Amino acid sequence: MTTAAVETGLFVLDSAASTVALKHRTMWGLVTVKGTFTSVTGRGEVRPDGTAAGTVSLDAASLDTKHAKRDAHLRSDDFFAADQFPAIVFDVLDATRSGDDTVTVHGRLTVRGITRPQTVTATVTQAGPDAVTLTAAFTVDRAQFGLTWNQMGMMRGLTTVDATLRFQRASA
Repeated sequence: MTTAAVETGLFVLDSAASTVALKHRTMWGLVTVKGTFTSVTGRGEVRPDGTAAGTVSLDAASLDTKHAKRDAHLRSDDFFAADQFPAIVFDVLDATRSGDDTVTVHGRLTVRGITRPQTVTATVTQAGPDAVTLTAAFTVDRAQFGLTWNQMGMMRGLTTVDATLRFQRASA
């Protein structure tokens, strides 16, 4: 852990050093399906008062669960409707350091064109003048975003999202 301050300025997401993954219990709670979005982009700004704002965007069609048929189904209208809604977007309205290594993030999550408020607690795992890495785990109720497909009651509970996001200072 680090308590170093992140300097004011513009940052871009280092896609190669960042991951966003999800997991959801299915088959009546017997199986956990895990997947990773292979296309993640983002940007952010650290303001003079130390707060931050920005955006993280996932290519909905890039979700990879290591099962081609399931991935095609997740891209379909039953789930993400990736043809119609190609991006899953988390807009960070305000991120404030609330402890040495803790950041409270207030934002809006948009999935399938439906936007809902989302608050996340993130941990600063590395910080310096030119880069910052945040990790976070949070849950999402997929039904709030129109993802209601649930054949024979197989899918219950919340989806867990695990993110590691590395931001590098933007070149001038």
